[in-house]
Formats: sequence, C-alpha cells, structure tokens
Amino acid sequence: MRENLLDKLAELLRQEEKFVSEGKLLKNKIIESALKLDPQLIKLLLSDETFKKHFFTTIEDITVFDKEKFLKFVSNKQFLPDSYTAFKNKIGLAVGDDKYFYENHDVVINFPYKDCVLVGGQDKEDSKRNEIFWNYTLAPEQVDTLLEPKVFTNIKKYTANGVEEVDKIQDTDNLIIKGNNLFALHSLKKRFAGRVKLIYIDPPYNTGSDSFNYNDSFNHSTWLTFMKNRLEVAKELLSKDGAIFVQIDYHEAGYLNVLMNEIFGRENFIQMISVKTASPAGFKTVNPGPIDITETIFFYTKDRKSFPFKKQYVPVEYDENYNLVIENIEDEPEKWRLIPLRDIIYKENGIEIGKTSQQSAKNAQKKWGEYWKIIRNQIMGQYALENAERVVSIRDPHKPTEKLKELMKLSKKNRGKIFVYEKEDGGKTYIINGGALSFYSNKIKVIDGQKTPTELLTDLWTDISWDGIAKEGEVKLKNGKKPEKLLKRIIELATEEGDIVLDYHLGSGTTAAVAHKLNRQYIGIEQLDYGENDSVVRLQNVINGDTSGISKIVGWKGGGSFVYMELFELNKKFERAIEECETKEQAKEIFEDMLQNAVLDYSFDLSKADEVRKFIEESELPNIKKLLFSLLDPNHMYLNYSEIEDETYNVSEKDKKINKSFYEEK
Repeated sequence: MRENLLDKLAELLRQEEKFVSEGKLLKNKIIESALKLDPQLIKLLLSDETFKKHFFTTIEDITVFDKEKFLKFVSNKQFLPDSYTAFKNKIGLAVGDDKYFYENHDVVINFPYKDCVLVGGQDKEDSKRNEIFWNYTLAPEQVDTLLEPKVFTNIKKYTANGVEEVDKIQDTDNLIIKGNNLFALHSLKKRFAGRVKLIYIDPPYNTGSDSFNYNDSFNHSTWLTFMKNRLEVAKELLSKDGAIFVQIDYHEAGYLNVLMNEIFGRENFIQMISVKTASPAGFKTVNPGPIDITETIFFYTKDRKSFPFKKQYVPVEYDENYNLVIENIEDEPEKWRLIPLRDIIYKENGIEIGKTSQQSAKNAQKKWGEYWKIIRNQIMGQYALENAERVVSIRDPHKPTEKLKELMKLSKKNRGKIFVYEKEDGGKTYIINGGALSFYSNKIKVIDGQKTPTELLTDLWTDISWDGIAKEGEVKLKNGKKPEKLLKRIIELATEEGDIVLDYHLGSGTTAAVAHKLNRQYIGIEQLDYGENDSVVRLQNVINGDTSGISKIVGWKGGGSFVYMELFELNKKFERAIEECETKEQAKEIFEDMLQNAVLDYSFDLSKADEVRKFIEESELPNIKKLLFSLLDPNHMYLNYSEIEDETYNVSEKDKKINKSFYEEK
C-alpha cells in the first residue's frame, strides 16, 4: 500500500508543470512549495480524496494543511530517491530576522517539550547529545516511521554449553536487547503488551555528571520528556496486576513523582521508599547541612485494586523489651513463672546476681569491663533467638475487647498470676500484671536462609548494604550499580516465579541477573556499551554458576539461558562512525559511504555534495562532525520491521524468519 501511495502522489504532482523538468519530478521544488504553503500545491493535493485525508485536518469547518506530515512523506527514501532539496534549509520558529526560537537564551518556558518525543540516542556514557525533538504528531501508518516496530538482528542464545543458533523466539525466552530503549519498548508492544508483571528502572538521574548528557538549555525539561516518552509505553507493557519501581535521587525526585502521578494515576501510587545507599563516614563536608546518603524508589501499580500485596519482613537487632523468660513452659500457663532474661545470662557467665538489678549490673560490669552492655545484649540476643518460644515481653494488647479489659484489670490485682483469655478465632492471649504476653517467636522469620528477628517492611530501607557490591556478577559499573539484595526484595515483593520482569535501563545487568537466579523471566534493554562489564558478560557468569550477590542465599548453582539480539541499524551505524571519527580522512570516507548507503535528511541537496567535500577539507574536525550528524535523517536510525523485505537493506533470511516468529507472523 505504501508503494502505491508513493506512485499515486508522484502521478498527481506531475499534473503541475513547475514540478517537472525533462520528464522528472523536482523533489526540491515540491518541498520548497510545501514550505511556502504554495496555493497550487495545496489545491492539487485537495483534489484527491486520499491525500486530502492524509495531509489535511478539518477544524470547525476549516481545512488545515499539515505541512510536517507532507514533508515526512515526500522525504521517504522510496519517493524520488535521487532528488533532494536545498542544502541545509532550516525550518523553525524565528525571533527577529535571523535567530531561531530555540537559539534564544532569554526565553524561559515550563516543560516545553512535554508533548514531544525524545529519542535519547547515546552510545557511550560520556557522550554529549544535541537532541532532536519531534514537536508534532507523526502521520498515519504510511507516514509514521519513528516508533514503528524495528527489525532485530545478530540474534543468538547463550547457554551453559556456550552460544547457540536461534531459529525462533520462544514465548518464555529471556531477552537482552541492545539498542535505543524507546524503539525497543515500542517493538515489544505487540508481543508483551499487558504481560509484564514488574518493571524496575534505575534511569539517569540528571545530576550533571551521569549518563544523561544533553547539550540543552532546558536540561530539566529534556529529562522529563525523556522519562515521559518511555514511562508511557512502559505502562502499556505492564499487566493489570503489575507494578513499576523507579529509583532516583533528589535532583529530579519531586518532578518525577508528579510525572508518574500523571501517567499512572495518583490512585495507583503506593509508596515513596527511602533507601540508605551510603554511610556518612568518609564524606568530605563541602557545604553545610545534612549529608546525602539516601535515594528514592517510587512504587506504582498499573491498577491498585488488582495488585497482590504481600507482607515482607526485614531483619532487626534484638529487642531489649523481650527481657523475660518462661522458666517452666512445659507446665500449664496458669503455673508459668517468669524470670528476667539477664539473670539467666549472668548465671551462665559466672556473674553473681545481686539483691537489686543495680547490684547485678555492677557485678556484670566488673566482669566484662566498659563493654559490658554491648556484650550483654549480644549474648541476650543470641539466647532469645535460640529460645524464642519462651522469651516474652509484657505489652498492651491490640484493640482489646471489653471482656479482655476486665481480665486485665483483674490481673493487676493478682500480680504474678497468669490468666488465659480464649479468643473467638481459637487462639489464646496470656494476661499478667495488666498486660499481655508477646512471644519473641512471633518476630522470628527465616530470611536469606537464616533465622533472625524481624519487623514488617516499611518505606525506609536501611538494612541493605552498598558496600562490597563492586565485584557482584564479576562486572563493574562506574555509576549506579545496585546490590543484588535490593533487586531480590523488589522482585519478591511484586512477582512470583515465572512472571516477566523488565528493566529498560539495564546497565551492568543487576535486574536480569537477580531475576535469572529467582526463576523469573526477564527482558533487559541497554543501548550503552559497557564492554567487559556489559550485562551479557554478567549473565554468562550467572549461567555458569556465579557465586556472588544472592547466589548463596538462594542456592544458585547455574543454568538457564537468554537470547541476545540487537536493533538493526541504519543511520545509527553512521552516527557511531561519526562519533568515533578522529581525522579528516576518516570523515571523507564516512561522507562518501553516507551518500551511497545512509538515509539522508530531506534538507540536503545531493548536488551540494562537492560543497560538503570542500567544507571537510577546510574546516575543523568538530564542525565537520556536526555537519555530518545533521545530514542524517534521525527518523531512520534503525530499520522498521515493515521494511524487512526491502532488498536494499540485505536482511538475511535467517533474521527474517526469527523476526516473523517474534512478531508472531507465519
């Protein structure tokens, strides 16, 4: 259908003499006419119902020409491929006669790019970007190419036996995708929309020194646009009972909270979790005030009513309130005798028990010295853990009934005597001295394979250490590596075995590594190249039995597999070549290659190629690279799946077959 539309448009434009020379259509003339809103061109397009529908919008009985849609259509590679418009025509809002709006640094606007698309196409963590914003809604399917599903290539499966060939993407395969995460997310929609149970991301924090390096006067708004584009499609991928966790520091936390409220709904906001990520020890005080040692994790659900909330527990230190021991727990409760826990500890350690607690404490201090409190509490804590079923404290019962209140009053008059209260659910409450016995055993849980006292998980996480994580997975990440224990908690909080976990800022691969060890299916997306510290290297280590991180806790022995695949690059490979270019000779070679194989921007006239060659000869390398970047059409960085059969791109039969299996075509 696309080719028919292109042919039909060419046939229509031939009806206007000024668009034709020596039997050929003049593409540059057509584009110039569109830019000038030429009445003859508009009248011609309106004469055909097909193009009237595609390139015009009706607003209150007024027909409006959508110039941008038309320009994108006629700049298509297949439409008059040998003709280009004038070299470097600029299109934009102007301030005065010669200064474009975006160049005016006196203009201040609030979130100016809210409704735009930010591609975010970095290859290296320290690379700078002059970002392209798409400030209009792209055309229908025949015109819109930016967010269409992309072709995957270099597809292979990693297993314990090594790298294997792939002929089909299985529904349960773990996936690692290399390439721009915005395009990859949109490519996942057809197969995974509504199926992902958990999304965790640790995006660039926009600190000025992280990987969000954008040369932009409105850096804050740029970051919000970057996040918004991706969160919107991420929401489509989440299942109805799914959740998303986004980790961030103070630089953008407040604004991210508002943005996520807008996308996911305030009613689906669950918690703003504070995570202690560092210790103040060793910090150099540069500015007065508290030291930053926390980050924030925003926890949202797709639909709060559908999310299966689960209780989680965290280890805590021994609670000194549990300071009594039932000496004869084998007897009937009414006959129980309670003795101080410290007296047992003192006796077992040869410390004389005095007539008063003060005297006992003095005797203990005499034996243990200045550390007696620390030693005592450690020993008491170990004893309480080992004898949890008979270590108790006396506390006020939760929401006591009237009958229970009466029993509590009676117990105050009969001190030392235990009364048994039969609850409606069949349980029992033991009352003494006006309070209820609370058993230490109720606080004991098995966490990470060990019995430990616990409390319910709150929105303050201080128990996960960031120390010593540099070697986890046998890879390093300069900025932002997260502990495997942190991801273990989040994954176990929001998923069950077999559920799908997605991280589209994968970095060194912590999320995927933990999901693999916890028997969850996962999808990881990363466009930056971390070399020997890449997620693929880490996951190979996991498959081969990596012993770091949570491996010992979960009994990880290795195994499993994942499929690696890349977005099929078009202009992206030229962009990378330009970034890595170090000499003018290399720049010349890149330009000649671009002329033959790149999808060039419609604002470049092929007849100006010699002028570009001269510019390369006479200019400094940074300016040459800027020019070469500008000649690439940013809408064709990767190959669209709709173009997979085009022989121009030389997609292998193997890749075609696998892509069709991924997009579930026969």
